Amino acid sequence: MTMTPPWPAALTIAGSDSGGGAGIQADLRTFAFHLVHGTCALTCVTAQNTLGVTRVDALPPEAVTAQLEAVTSDIAVQGIKTGMLLNQGIIQAVAESLGSLPNAAPIVVDPVMVSRTGAQLIDDDAIATLIRHLIPQARILTPNRYEAQLLSGLAIATLADMEAAARKIHQLGPQAVLVKGGGMMDTLRSTDVWFDGREVVVLEAEVVETRHTHGTGCTLSAAIAANLALGKDPLTAVKAAKDYVTNALKHALAIGQGQGPVGHFFPLLDK
Repeated sequence: MTMTPPWPAALTIAGSDSGGGAGIQADLRTFAFHLVHGTCALTCVTAQNTLGVTRVDALPPEAVTAQLEAVTSDIAVQGIKTGMLLNQGIIQAVAESLGSLPNAAPIVVDPVMVSRTGAQLIDDDAIATLIRHLIPQARILTPNRYEAQLLSGLAIATLADMEAAARKIHQLGPQAVLVKGGGMMDTLRSTDVWFDGREVVVLEAEVVETRHTHGTGCTLSAAIAANLALGKDPLTAVKAAKDYVTNALKHALAIGQGQGPVGHFFPLLDK
């Protein structure tokens, strides 16, 4: 790809992963390997490694707002993604800041409400604020299976369930929904369902056998935002992002004693 300045820019609003596998660290690497300049607004700092999270410290909502204002008042971002927002105050601050942008870039909302193992990550008040104030601003919403169950009120065990959930979630206001099959049974774990109010598209990818999958959700939403910043239409951006994640899984890093991260820098291996 030949690119000339000005470079496209994207913004990630998420937490820090001290182990470098997910969060801001994964997002900025993903932007870089798409040749997109990465900017960020940090929401929280975690102490974590491949074995798990041992501490989380939230930033004040005012600090998050200040970061967003600093970036968007100076840099024209063409794609935005949200990740871990952690609490009601931060979610409200982010929603208000993004809603006030005069020339809003497309927003990819990774809801980060429930882990891939089914553990709820934010409280009910925060979830209600996310649904009411941020999800309606999403160009693309990317819930995993458990988040899709929570948002739709439907149990999800089959492809038909995923499609029904995508339709139900679309009624919350996002322009498009991508229900992710990661963490489901083997037959659906690389299958996602897209619904934009007009058509349902089933997106399948190669199954990569690895336990080192830390950061896949962050990487997918960041890759979608990067591809939107590059000018691709939403469905094409999603397909390109899925391909990037599949290749990153093929080059996953077996580091640490637990679940290692995906290998964001695989494009360098072909140089």
